[in-house]
Amino acid sequence: MNKANVPATKEPTGLVRTDGKRPDGMSQIPWAEGKCVTWDVTVTDTLAGYNISSSCVAAGNAAEAAAHRKEEKYVALAARYLFVPIAVETLGPVNESGSAFIDDIGGRLRALTGDHRERSFLWQRLSVALQQYNAICIRSTLDCQSLQNTSD
Repeated sequence: MNKANVPATKEPTGLVRTDGKRPDGMSQIPWAEGKCVTWDVTVTDTLAGYNISSSCVAAGNAAEAAAHRKEEKYVALAARYLFVPIAVETLGPVNESGSAFIDDIGGRLRALTGDHRERSFLWQRLSVALQQYNAICIRSTLDCQSLQNTSD
């Protein structure tokens, strides 16, 4: 957001006074419709038991379900802010509104720099971050000691 000249705050406090919940970020200037945008990111496991029945029907179903849960969690923000849930599946799909938001950021970067590849670069950076996240998750589930014992 900052690279796109949109000042933003991470984990802003005081947006929802009743329950203390806070989204991952918020623009400090209006994004659209005269409102600041807030967003919250979640990563859901495409192959988890609770997602598998929807994941096998269509790519992105688990992301859409996770995005819907985020919208319900932050329903109180809708009156004053634009809220965008960004739900990413571990195998790559992103929910529709999250994808459009990321594309919009990429478009703003492109307009600022004049480089038509900015949107692609943004998606590439996010893809690498997801791959790093997946690698950390896989490594943390492996018992390194038992792997060493089996290789001896």
